[in-house]
Amino acid sequence: MAQQTDTRDELIARYIVRDPWTTPDQAWLVGSGVDVWAIIGYLRGFDIDETAAAYEVPREAVEAALAYYDRHRKVIDARLTLNDAAFDIDGV
Repeated sequence: MAQQTDTRDELIARYIVRDPWTTPDQAWLVGSGVDVWAIIGYLRGFDIDETAAAYEVPREAVEAALAYYDRHRKVIDARLTLNDAAFDIDGV
């Protein structure tokens, strides 16, 4: 189990950048600048490989986003809920 944790830590360290002055939902992929919350939102309808292809990032970057999400699920889910509400034209 410790090796999996180390691997997840390594993925996060390699692929995720977080603004230390804001909430954990303000994190993005190194190089591409794609927000972690966007990756997680896209994964609602697609698998890891499809998501990686759509964002033109390595599969490991998507896995890093998932590992980061597992640690900050509540705040990222809240961000996704707010985004969904902002674009809910039926609710207007």
